[in-house]
Amino acid sequence: MNWTLEVVIVPVSDIDRAKDFYATQLGFAVDHDTVISDGVRIVQLTPPGSGCSIVIGKGAVPEMPPGSLKGLQLVVPDIEQAHAELVARGVEVSAVQELGVNPRPVPHRLDNVGFVFFSDPDGNSWAVQQISSRADKSSS
Repeated sequence: MNWTLEVVIVPVSDIDRAKDFYATQLGFAVDHDTVISDGVRIVQLTPPGSGCSIVIGKGAVPEMPPGSLKGLQLVVPDIEQAHAELVARGVEVSAVQELGVNPRPVPHRLDNVGFVFFSDPDGNSWAVQQISSRADKSSS
């Protein structure tokens, strides 16, 4: 049986500001923006190519302090291109960092070890990792 992670709740203080950041600056698709009643709103956004979405909102989502979610991670095939796109969209992002050493030869020196980091307007933190090929799990 597959167990897939489909949604992560991201706690924010201003839904419209967060929606604009994730949709406009990060390029996430707005799946829906639903007002259920006064005080209840849910916005679901999905990163391009991802099977997992984020949800921001109020009322129908768990109460968490805005900015308290740390260590969310996206994966891209080209970290340098991702960095350039984030900079072009006005995201304050770290320089590309090489963290660690690959245990086996990989097609690109930054595979598995290339990262950039950024935070949303509330301080929820994100990492972006380059993985353009994965190790053959059957040989592990």
